Amino acid sequence: MIAVVSALGMTAVLGGCGLGGDSGEVTLRLVAADYGDSASNSSQKYWDALVKAYEAKHSGVKIDVSVYSWNEVDAKTKAMVDAGEAPDMAQIGAYADYAAAGKLYSTADLLSIPVEADFLEPLADAGQVDHIQYGMPFAASTRVLFYNKTLFTAAGLTPPKDWSELAADAEALKARGVKYPFALPLGSEEAQAETMQWLLGGGGGYTDDIGTYTLDSTQNISALTWLRDNLVDKGLTGPVAPAKLNRADAFAAFANGDVGMLNGHPTLIQQAAKKGVKFGTVAMPGRTGKAKTTMGVADWMTAFKQNGHRDQIGDFLDYVYSEKNVLAFSREYDLLPVTNSASKEMEASQQDQALRPFLQELPLSTLYPVGNTSWATVSADIKQRIGQAVSANGSPAGVLGQLQAAASLAESGK
Repeated sequence: MIAVVSALGMTAVLGGCGLGGDSGEVTLRLVAADYGDSASNSSQKYWDALVKAYEAKHSGVKIDVSVYSWNEVDAKTKAMVDAGEAPDMAQIGAYADYAAAGKLYSTADLLSIPVEADFLEPLADAGQVDHIQYGMPFAASTRVLFYNKTLFTAAGLTPPKDWSELAADAEALKARGVKYPFALPLGSEEAQAETMQWLLGGGGGYTDDIGTYTLDSTQNISALTWLRDNLVDKGLTGPVAPAKLNRADAFAAFANGDVGMLNGHPTLIQQAAKKGVKFGTVAMPGRTGKAKTTMGVADWMTAFKQNGHRDQIGDFLDYVYSEKNVLAFSREYDLLPVTNSASKEMEASQQDQALRPFLQELPLSTLYPVGNTSWATVSADIKQRIGQAVSANGSPAGVLGQLQAAASLAESGK
């Protein structure tokens, strides 16, 4: 969901996970993802400071944290688990397959009641498999439409409220020579996110209300057909084909002043501001007005049973999810807090004013179907194929039909 950055903290963590030393101390191993965009703000620094403060008050517990980039953290965790050397905790992108295999502690096994109850409801619900919560939301974001105020003012435009207005604004921006009137990143980095926003805006989505995949629904086919016919085929998405445009490149182009509009998450705020781009944000347009729901994304903290240490893990995670620490992480990386207490504090704080549009969207957002054990496979398939649906002579119905067939097979475990 969030920025893919260089690997940091390449400490070997295979072997001896969760074992205590001669002193009788318990060492908990945590694998975590990196949310920073440079060495100066790497997540390793965040965790080092948090762990130092925790260990100062808990002499019998040591926390060993290894941070990896989003390109590799899920694979690193899987390799450890497959080797029979699971970490005690892993802060990663998905959890359902581990939960279904019986490898994870439930949230109720670990956290104190006040901490468990503090998670935002849609995030807590998304962390469940068979109505039991195993995934603890760690970071969240939503999406809004970013637009370049300078380009809009020069063209005499106002931000769009629906898809027809978005297309008209893009036409006007193209006429003025804007490189990317609307940046549409359907490359393999995060195509599943961009796609989901358009499907929701068209009244569809990846699943129905009970979690069954509905990728080739009439609403979804119609949404991608509109995208192909009204934006891509008319040359309104810029010089790079959507299937080859990655989210990071689209964000960089926006920060360089080359993009009129794109769908963005909170980290774009700081990236654009650093380059001096004047921008505004509005709620995501839908087909006939504001989209009824927008996409929410969460990353997950998991706790593995293999090494035991349930009490120590639970106590540490209670500390991790304190209001102070949730706020510190969210503010460091321009992300949304996953707890009610931190969200209320952030919404009331003047220093977090830029995040309010995202905070307001989160309680009503729709998340990926992460409770489906097949989601990791289905998501990877969407990343690879979905760009073809809106390409010249592309077939939304054909591509979505292929994705639906593959998703049904993956969900059945065949």
